[in-house]
Amino acid sequence: MEKRLHRSRSDRKLAGVCGGIAEYYGWDPTLVRVAWIVLTLLGGSGILIYLIMWLVMPEAP
Repeated sequence: MEKRLHRSRSDRKLAGVCGGIAEYYGWDPTLVRVAWIVLTLLGGSGILIYLIMWLVMPEAP
């Protein structure tokens, strides 16, 4: 079975982007969320990246 990047339905706080990335790479979702917060606080680009990923990533089946 092919592994695909998608937004998580089960592990979501906002849109499931961080949960989907964590599922795809086998990481802890909390670490992905902390990395997103750090990226956002260091320059605000985290918000833009999250919004783009929300639009581009399909939702899990």
